[in-house]
Amino acid sequence: MDIREVISKKREDKELTKNEIDYFVREYTNGNIPDYQAAALIMAICIRGMTAEEIKNLTLAMAESGEKLNLSAIGNKVVDKHSTGGVGDKITIVLMPIIAALGIPVAKMSGRGLGFTGGTVDKLESIPGYKTNIPVEEFIENVNNVGISLIGQTANIAPADKKIYALRDAINCTKSIPLIASSIMSKKIALGANKLVLDITVGSGAFMKTKQEATNLAKCMKKLGELAEIETVCVLTNMNEPVGYNIGNTLEIIEAVECLKNNMPDDVREIVYNLGAQMIKLAGRGDDINQNILMIEETLQSGKAYQKFLELVTNQGGDISYLGDTQKLGKAKYVIPVLASEDGIIEHIDAEMCGSISVYVGAGRVKKEDKIDSLAGIVLNKKSGDTVKVGEPLAYVHTNDETKAKGAVENLKNAFKITNKKVKKQNIILGIIK
Repeated sequence: MDIREVISKKREDKELTKNEIDYFVREYTNGNIPDYQAAALIMAICIRGMTAEEIKNLTLAMAESGEKLNLSAIGNKVVDKHSTGGVGDKITIVLMPIIAALGIPVAKMSGRGLGFTGGTVDKLESIPGYKTNIPVEEFIENVNNVGISLIGQTANIAPADKKIYALRDAINCTKSIPLIASSIMSKKIALGANKLVLDITVGSGAFMKTKQEATNLAKCMKKLGELAEIETVCVLTNMNEPVGYNIGNTLEIIEAVECLKNNMPDDVREIVYNLGAQMIKLAGRGDDINQNILMIEETLQSGKAYQKFLELVTNQGGDISYLGDTQKLGKAKYVIPVLASEDGIIEHIDAEMCGSISVYVGAGRVKKEDKIDSLAGIVLNKKSGDTVKVGEPLAYVHTNDETKAKGAVENLKNAFKITNKKVKKQNIILGIIK
């Protein structure tokens, strides 16, 4: 088989066979297809799309490209959570210790930043000493010992997806239902969880810009879940503005610590409560969503969720003194305010623009091999519905690159739309697909 023929076929919008998809996944994983040819095929898929059969075959091929875990030693109901990505999305870091503190085992592999969206692994690695790259055996042992482990995708779990994921980021092929769905679900199938809550983000700071696009993606992933006998619930969440106030790796860890101490911004709380309530239900711990939310509240108020996070970090080599005193994590050399040029009410904050600026100042990757600056990012001072006066800070840019600071400040000011009219509060939870 010739990869050039496969590329040509998809370029001409023809359906790829199972054998052709298996060939591409196998040979690219083994290093026999170079990045430039893989990039051509990925770009063709992004532009032309895939049929349901092609998506199924791509998902299964990536899931079978490496080791598949058996998590039965953890329990017969293993619940996972995954987000399709967003700006300021520190939900995993807040939610998973809560779930573990409730006695529900958490075995989660997360990804790195993709495009303008942040990655949980990059955020966790900003905690000094925290290991995201550990053997699978240690991963499972950690869950059995402390009830939770959060790691990066190991080399042996869906290695094809790991290579394609990085390539998609580098060639700006992030917004594609076939590629998003197959990427997420291949990892979940290989990981071995049998229950899954998906946070499908919608809006300017998400890959799915409209509710209809997000619904289509949710239905696609539910079908893949059914195929693999993974009970899947999809929660559509609003990503028209960043989640919480902090954007960037260390900055989001600092905010996550505050959230686990029960000092949560309203939007973070609503997402955590709704996703968590669905996870508790799938775990067989309670069918009443409102009662499940009360369980989450009690776990936060008691301090058990924060203590579970400290256990997680300690168990994976992290230094929790940096969490007890987050000022030790450091601060970027340049912290520059973005000042309002008019009075009014914040009508809208463009999440994608915030995410792109955050990447520009060092918090994300433009090229596959780029090194992230863990201290870079943005801290919002105002959110939609807040009043603002001329000269008042809208946000602060954090960067170690002086040459980028000025441009970032000017561009970030354009992300804020200010009005004199009353602003209606947007819904955070846009729908649930079971």
